[in-house]
Amino acid sequence: MNKRNYQRELEAVIDSCRRNGVRPRLLIHSCCAPCSSYVLEYLSRYFDITMFFYNPNMDSKAEYDKRSRELVRFIGELNEEHCEESNYCPPDFVIEDYDPSEFERIAAGHEQDPERGERCHRCYELRLRRTAEYMTDFNAACVQNGERPFDYFTTSLSISPLKNAETLNDIAERLADEYGLKSLPSDFKKKEGYKRSIELSAQHGLYRQNYCGCRFSKAAADAALRVRNDLDKNNIKPGEE
Repeated sequence: MNKRNYQRELEAVIDSCRRNGVRPRLLIHSCCAPCSSYVLEYLSRYFDITMFFYNPNMDSKAEYDKRSRELVRFIGELNEEHCEESNYCPPDFVIEDYDPSEFERIAAGHEQDPERGERCHRCYELRLRRTAEYMTDFNAACVQNGERPFDYFTTSLSISPLKNAETLNDIAERLADEYGLKSLPSDFKKKEGYKRSIELSAQHGLYRQNYCGCRFSKAAADAALRVRNDLDKNNIKPGEE
């Protein structure tokens, strides 16, 4: 079986919308400002976007607040830069309350899982499920108040080289079927998206963390840093230890 090209599928959706003069409304789960930067720059010309910040995996409220503030700041700066462009619609944002108990619930029994293992997959689903629930509730309210509903949802997570796009899209598509929604295919690391996110992070001075966010990824990052420091202290190159 040929491997799916999610970037090509995304481009097909965009091309179809442009041909039909349609500008869909898109809900994007945001893991952080750096990962969201390219996604916003890329998609804000084709969709009316709301960024949905929900990440109960964060290891502290201070980290949660810092990352959410950076997202809000970046959106404000992006809006200032592109406000006069005719095809640009300023993105909106929603910041959910911090509730780490939800992450601890799904991580229970998986404390020893390796990074990118089952615990991480459960974390992806937790965040995407809440995104789908928010979209469902919002769209239901639109029926009553006449507001325009969301057409698609997706996540910025696929921009990371450490995240498997197939896994993320599989979860999103399964949840879309469950809730009667449409997920937007994505693999934002394609077309040098990850490289562009680094450039945008530097341009805007965004806080770039060295771990995913949870206490497990922080412990792994801290351990790796200690190893690198020990190697540097002893003038040992990686692979020579």
